[in-house]
Amino acid sequence: MRVERIALSGFRNYDEEMVQFGPDVNVICGPNAQGKTNLLEAVYLLTGAHSFRTRFDRELIGFDCDWGSVLADVESAGRDQTIRLLFKRGQGRQVTVNGAKKTSASLAGLMTAVLFSPDDLYLIKEGAAARRRLMDNAICQLRPGYASLLADYNKLYDNKTRILKDWREKPSLLSALDEFSDGLARCSARMIRYRASFVERLAEAAAPIHRDFSGGKEELELQYTTVSTVTDTRAPAEDIYRQILDHQRTHRQAELDAGSCLTGIHKDDILISVGGMAARSYASQGQARTAALSIKLAEREIFKAETGEYPVLLLDDVLSELDGGRQEFVLNRIGGGQTLITCCEDENISRRTGGRVFSVREGRIR
Repeated sequence: MRVERIALSGFRNYDEEMVQFGPDVNVICGPNAQGKTNLLEAVYLLTGAHSFRTRFDRELIGFDCDWGSVLADVESAGRDQTIRLLFKRGQGRQVTVNGAKKTSASLAGLMTAVLFSPDDLYLIKEGAAARRRLMDNAICQLRPGYASLLADYNKLYDNKTRILKDWREKPSLLSALDEFSDGLARCSARMIRYRASFVERLAEAAAPIHRDFSGGKEELELQYTTVSTVTDTRAPAEDIYRQILDHQRTHRQAELDAGSCLTGIHKDDILISVGGMAARSYASQGQARTAALSIKLAEREIFKAETGEYPVLLLDDVLSELDGGRQEFVLNRIGGGQTLITCCEDENISRRTGGRVFSVREGRIR
């Protein structure tokens, strides 16, 4: 799986630019704030038309532009595909594949990518939201139905939250509360099964990578956690739904008093331990970074097992944050697929990887 070429028009700080990538390692270097991450963002958008930096399409459109577009030729499963994403200011987005109109969700599996940024180095120490993003970003690419469920859940959650915040001023809103609660419970039950399955696979793939990384000295363990009344995350969705309803019933008054939603998968987490100790509380900075690297590399292996080919790997200025030993470990494990690496300076990365080098200056690529 690879991006053969990509053309950007009115996208972020790119007016009109086209680049043809090599099939292996591509090193994208240049000073900060020149457009390197914007280029990786454009590639990531091909996986589902969703940015890893913003929720708002308007932020993808260049200043003084009415629209922005990403046009790419990709090779996936032995087939050549042309994907175009068009973002019109105030009019939403359009997705076409080989000239035919598609939904954003239809891109799932057509093009997959794993992103690793400096923020991911803090995956272990950050709050649960970071680990939920890890699950959601990966599963959305692998399972088209999950992206739709996540969108439905977010809408239901927003509506229920508004009711809980405003019901004192408008008591009539409470007539719709149970309907939204039921919808959240049904979405949660299905999403829990997706998340539980993914974390189980992630744990299996990450453990041997981390063992290799640490020289066999430490064991990495991952455990998915969700609504407390759910006793078996792999049970049929109907059973999980009923258990979530039990949680909702016991927390209904608390939700009304707090004015916030207390039941659902928006509080899910992945408990990460290193050597039997909770990594968030006890891992050193080096241990946390090693665990984060192992998890992201494991994500890449899951995509390979699922699709039969490696996803495009996007390393956004992450090597500069690593010591020499961790740099070498990552570089030694990225073979077999296409990789895009951004950095402020080449730093001999091209020599160490045999990669093609691109220079980015003020939205121009050379």
